[in-house]
This record gives sequence, structure tokens and C-alpha cells, in this order.
Amino acid sequence: MDSNTQQIRTRSFAPSLSQTAIAGPSTSRSGSPAAEDPSPSPVRSFLHARGSSAGSDRAFRWLMVACALTIFAIVALIATELVMRSEMSIKKFGFGFFVHSGWDPVTGDYGALPFIYGTLLSSLVALAIAVPLSVGLAIFLTEMCPGPLRSPLAFLTELLAAIPSVVYGLWAVFVLVPILRAHVNPVLGATLGWTTLFTGPNYGIGMLAAGVILAIMILPIISSLTREVMSAVPYAQREAVLALGATRWEMIRMGVLRNARIGIVGSVILGLGRALGETMAVTMVIGNRPEIVRSLFAPGYSMASVIANEFSEASDDLYLSALVEIGLALFLVTIVVNALARLLVWAVTRGAPVRVAA
Repeated sequence: MDSNTQQIRTRSFAPSLSQTAIAGPSTSRSGSPAAEDPSPSPVRSFLHARGSSAGSDRAFRWLMVACALTIFAIVALIATELVMRSEMSIKKFGFGFFVHSGWDPVTGDYGALPFIYGTLLSSLVALAIAVPLSVGLAIFLTEMCPGPLRSPLAFLTELLAAIPSVVYGLWAVFVLVPILRAHVNPVLGATLGWTTLFTGPNYGIGMLAAGVILAIMILPIISSLTREVMSAVPYAQREAVLALGATRWEMIRMGVLRNARIGIVGSVILGLGRALGETMAVTMVIGNRPEIVRSLFAPGYSMASVIANEFSEASDDLYLSALVEIGLALFLVTIVVNALARLLVWAVTRGAPVRVAA
């Protein structure tokens, strides 16, 4: 056999490189692929051993759906129970219960307007005091605080949230109220009395005292959440604004606060929710008088306070039903406030993505 014949025979039986690449990995005579890894990983072995997971996936999905629906069920049960327990008051007073200012258990005349007014006014005073302090504290801890001081100051701020409400109330009675009566209220009356918000007898207890103690209680909540949101802003945003020649304040305003505004609004909402439902501390310093007065020096009443004070004293079914309906009013006010807060978030963002203003 000559050399030319041998080369032709070899070329006809040897597969080309492209054919080998197309054919893929070599297979055994039985047609099964050759095992490249004789010892499969534990994960692969588990997946092969367990079989189909379609049933488990469906069970997990419905379990998560049930967890989500539980929230709706809880809210529905609370609303249903409040409506059922306050049915007698609803039938007698109707919607006028929420706009009537009378409250006389002797004559059976009940109205929730003074308590709604006291709850909203004390909460707004608390927000007016707490929001600037909380945002300023968060800015200092995030952007300006020295390293050794940052952790102790953040710990002390968060420690305020762990103090019980009754302790705040006792501190307010023995410390805050005397300070307001002797030093703060006279100055406010002399300088801002023309607004009619700081006029009248100086008792010490009243709407202003309730607002101040609420501000101290919600300050750690707003400050901690605001600090977490500001810390989540990428440092590239800060560096970009500084690279354009901005000062530190301009960098914080345009590079940090602008990007963190949605989270800051959310932290304020959570603080407002705490202020609306606070009971013991407010009860001890608000004065517990069902009146609608413009002055912040005057005593007032909140919805949570009247329930805590008079629920055990309810002597008849209508009295008890009226107190439960006040709880229903507090529930409705909370829903309305959260809805308004979401509208506020929409008004701030307008659906536009966050960006750094040049």
C-alpha cells in the first residue's frame, strides 16, 4: 500500500475538528454521556433525590398569601369589633358624634370632637418640635459627628425609645411641667401672645406640655430612621456634588436630603403614628378637660386619654358604647392620617426618580 492510499484512508476515518465540536461530549456505547465528575456535589445529589418540588412551591406560595391576608383580616376584625361594640352610640348620635363637643355622662350627652381636637393638636405640636431636632440630629450623626462620639450619641438617642411611657409621664409631672410653668410659658406669653396660641392661665399642664413630652418620645424614632435612610445614600452622590464646587451644606441639601426625602417623610409618619396613640404620658400632663381651646396653655383631652381614664368608670351601656366609638374615631383618624401622608409623599416625589440637582 503506497503512502497516498494510506493518507486517504486515514482522512476518511478520522473526524474533523469541527465535527468533534458539533458532536459534543463523547458518549458511551450505551448512549449515556460519559461522567466527567465521578463524585457529584451534595446540592446536585439532594436535587436529584427529592424529586419534583411543584407541590412544595404551591404550598409555600399559599402560605405567603395567607400571611399577607392576615394583615387585612386583623384590620377587618378590629373595625368590625369596634363597630359592633359602639352600635348603641352610633344609632343614637349618628355622625354627629364626631362633630359634637358635649361630654356629660350624667345627662347622656356625648361627643368626640374635643378629643379629636386634642389628639391632633398635641400631635402637631410634637411634630413641630421633634422633626427639626430629629433631622438635625440625624445630619450631625451621619455627616458631621466625630468618629469616637458617633456610636455613644446614637446609642443614647435610641435608648430614649426604650423608656416606658409611664416613666416619661412621671418625669414630665415632676420636671417638665415646673420648668414650663416657671420659665418657658411666661416667655412665650410675653413674646408670642399676639398669636393667641400662648395666652390664658399658666397651669403648666396643658396642650403644650403634652406636645413637648410627645416630641421627646417620638424624637428617637424619627431620628433613627432618618439616619438609616441618609446612610443608605451612596457616597458617590456626595462626592459628585462636592466635585461641582458645593459647600458642605449644599452637599447635604442636594446630595443627601434630596435623595432621602421619601424615607424622611416615612419616618415622620411613623413618629406621628406613635404620637396619635400615646396614652399614659399624655394623660398625666394634658389636663384631661374636654374643651376646645385655642391656647396651648389650656388643658385638653385626647382620644387615648379619655378611654384610659373613663373606661373603668363607664356605668351604663351608652357610656361604654360612646367610649368604644371614640376608639373607632381614633382608628379612623389613624387611617386618614396615613392616607394624607401617602398623598404627601406623592406630592413631594410626583412619581419622578430621585436625582441630584446640579
